[in-house]
Amino acid sequence: MPTREQMPVELQSATFVLVHPLAEFYQQMGLALPPLQQVDGEAVPRPYKQLLVHHDDMTPTLEKYFGRDIHLRLLGRRRKGDAYFREVVLLLDGTDQPVEFGAIKIYLDRFAVEARRQILEEERPVGHILQECGVKHSSRPRAFLRLASDHFINDALQLTGANVLFGRRNTLFDPQERPLAEIVEILPPVVEGGKA
Repeated sequence: MPTREQMPVELQSATFVLVHPLAEFYQQMGLALPPLQQVDGEAVPRPYKQLLVHHDDMTPTLEKYFGRDIHLRLLGRRRKGDAYFREVVLLLDGTDQPVEFGAIKIYLDRFAVEARRQILEEERPVGHILQECGVKHSSRPRAFLRLASDHFINDALQLTGANVLFGRRNTLFDPQERPLAEIVEILPPVVEGGKA
């Protein structure tokens, strides 16, 4: 995979848009994005394919796969008007095993008061809140990703060395077709049967 610096400028810009809002966090930290490329959903290997290539929310998908509830650890946050950005690691209850690194942009003004309050508490994944608050929405992955882990992602997911990771760029829409959230979801190495 070419590094970001080796890509033509127009491809760098397209990559930045593809992995928004993760790219904004990297820019804010003064880091280059890790080497990544968009892949066809059919090319995503198992078990990542069953975890990523679907139109469901990631939180319930991961909970079903691992057989445990999930909570989050906040890595970073910021607000821009009604847009709320956060970087998180999703962890299994009881073991704190990382099962996803993610960056999300949430359009707070499109959520009812209770859902917005829970989002800003920064304790539970958005997937839990959507389900609990009965927020009608659809999940539409825009792209599937293969990337090389960097130091930042390794730290977040408690990994060492070079790892090839898989993820997706997803958007959640409300019934009026307005985006509720834009998300980059990256999984750590996973083996069949639910163990990393």
